[in-house]
Amino acid sequence: MLHILSEDPDGLAGIDQEKMRAVTVGRMKIIKPYRDKMENNYPWCIAAVPGKAWAKKVFPDLQINRAVEALWDAILKASRADGPDPVREWARHNDDLAKRCDYLNRLGLAALEYKSSNGTDLRVGLLPNVDFMGGGESDLKGHYYNPNIPSEEIFTSPRAGDADGIVYATKPLSYQGQLIENFSVRFEKGKAVEVKAEKNQALLEKMVSMDEGACMLGECALIAYDSPINNLGILFYNTLFDENASCHLALGRGFGNCVRGYEDMTNEQIKEYGINDSMIHVDFMIGSKDLSITGVTAKGERVAIFKDGNWAF
Repeated sequence: MLHILSEDPDGLAGIDQEKMRAVTVGRMKIIKPYRDKMENNYPWCIAAVPGKAWAKKVFPDLQINRAVEALWDAILKASRADGPDPVREWARHNDDLAKRCDYLNRLGLAALEYKSSNGTDLRVGLLPNVDFMGGGESDLKGHYYNPNIPSEEIFTSPRAGDADGIVYATKPLSYQGQLIENFSVRFEKGKAVEVKAEKNQALLEKMVSMDEGACMLGECALIAYDSPINNLGILFYNTLFDENASCHLALGRGFGNCVRGYEDMTNEQIKEYGINDSMIHVDFMIGSKDLSITGVTAKGERVAIFKDGNWAF
């Protein structure tokens, strides 16, 4: 299944947020049961093509046709599809991500600690027997595929209800056709208890109250600050691209397939194990040039995972 994105970042600016929330809640009650049954049962991929409104938002100083052309160029570069042999490049990239996942999974991490000079100071608890994943993966029938293009991340789902501290976003969040800018989220006992934003704070507050799991973390994603997307120096105003520029977190639903043996578990058992469940999964970017991430093992050992925004190994 292919999902093609081409959104106008300002397409729903000014909409009644309460109505939008009601629509989203109503729609997701119908969609979520289908999504739960479909998950990991087939190969899928999310990719994007330029639209005129999107291109003009990214390149406001260019005429529309030139803006679309420039966005095509940026998409191909961000997707590692601008070289002479993109298939070979993706094979190499997937191999690199797989090796990093193997290293992280051997550490037996019980927590991640995030610190940055912008004020980020956050501890997130991890679950045993829950893997870090990245790049290509296989569905339940054994089909190998890349679910996101582009993709620079190595990710895992943390323990639901186990996060304390504050984290500051480093890029705007495009959510429901509007931009949430310069915001922070403070966690206590795993839940977002305070959110602040210079722009669209009310929308951010609606987001974290969508359902019981919307205020808890479902993903921790690790991406080098020195990434192809970040090095383009472009804000895409699109989560698929901006989330792959540097480290991010996600509020809402976690990934059941990170749990070892998930194929023999029901969705309810995965939730009981500690993977967050929600109707939303919203990524927001936290990577910075001086971000440090320290892993704490189950034995209490401390391991450098990120230093100065990039991999420490």
